[in-house]
Amino acid sequence: MKRVKSACIMQTLVFSQKPELGHSRDVNLKLNRDEFAHYKHTMERTSVRYQILDESEEQDGTLVVHVRKQYNDKADVSEYFT
Repeated sequence: MKRVKSACIMQTLVFSQKPELGHSRDVNLKLNRDEFAHYKHTMERTSVRYQILDESEEQDGTLVVHVRKQYNDKADVSEYFT
């Protein structure tokens, strides 16, 4: 019988705006940071354990974030989060 002992999800999230909106880089970056803050708040509200591994900004204001997060509330994640 196979059983999952521990699990986590590695994600690369890209927060960006549609280019046809014509926002400046600063406006794009603010909107993307706000969206990312909302994403983090949602994970905290639902008690999902997560860890931000890397966060970078692209030239156009796009925000690229690498996240390690809990797979579900049943799987042990202690070896991934200290």
